[in-house]
Amino acid sequence: MSDQHIGHNHNHTHGMAKQALRLAFFLTIVILVAELVGGIVSNSLALFSDAGHVVTDIFALGLAWFAAVQAERPANARKTFGYHRVGILAALVNAVTLIIIAIVISLEAFQRFQHPEPVQPFIMFLSAGIGIAVNLFIGLGLQKEGHSLNVRAATMHVFGDVIVSVGVIVAGIIILLTGWTLVDPLLSVGIAVLIAFGAWGILRETTDILLESTPRDISLSDLVGDMKKIEGVKDVHDLHVWCIASGMYALSCHTRINDHRPSCSSPILQSLNSMLSEKYHIDHATIQFECNDHRTACCEMDGLYCRMENAQEKSNGHSHKHETLLSKHNP
Repeated sequence: MSDQHIGHNHNHTHGMAKQALRLAFFLTIVILVAELVGGIVSNSLALFSDAGHVVTDIFALGLAWFAAVQAERPANARKTFGYHRVGILAALVNAVTLIIIAIVISLEAFQRFQHPEPVQPFIMFLSAGIGIAVNLFIGLGLQKEGHSLNVRAATMHVFGDVIVSVGVIVAGIIILLTGWTLVDPLLSVGIAVLIAFGAWGILRETTDILLESTPRDISLSDLVGDMKKIEGVKDVHDLHVWCIASGMYALSCHTRINDHRPSCSSPILQSLNSMLSEKYHIDHATIQFECNDHRTACCEMDGLYCRMENAQEKSNGHSHKHETLLSKHNP
């Protein structure tokens, strides 16, 4: 199959996923409106809480749609990594907002425990039923386009909301059969915990990305060990592994090799890049080759990590100098 045909298939698939995410995004807004109206009419805190959970679905779908759109925008001189971290900033704001929503729901539930209020279960059935039907339609549609991590994550959010809507219907049945209205705020607390748990995960992931922490699914000791297994590699230091955006990993390091001649270094670079891409999903690697051992005072611990310097430190006489023999980059 030709490269042109492969590229055409990739773009076609990517476009289909973008269309599916766009449709899912607007349909989920319909669910949100239905549950907000149902919550007001039925006086059900559980429906309001479920509406708060739907907000997490809207965010997940919107972020996945945004990522699909931004993937088509090329990097430029000002944004050399593109616009992927706009979504990360939005995720950070969203996570904080969701935690506030969860606190408000919990406080209102506490008030209803003390002063129970009547609830209209039939309206709960109608609003939650709309949510279940539309979410199942969205989830099944996204499953067909689930080739990317973003789409799969968004699909999980949608099916999770189906489960919450089923819980709302169960609460309505209990109220209808027993008249025990406390089940409504009780379910609301459970949904608030679910919202807070999901928001905390988003907050932790976005913070790690903005701090350029090592991705949680990558072990640096294993990665360095695998790099040293490549024939010709003697040592690795000044290592940095970070996440540009969700699922987009980057790496930079200095690598000591025996022979820096292009005829010898090129196969080493190719082997390193292939291993990093296949085993660790790192497709953006910058590897600088050296032939001298580099163990200076600026290197922390065992010399694997080097302390970054700012302009003020350099002006005070501290500098990090080393001899560079070859610098290669794999975009």
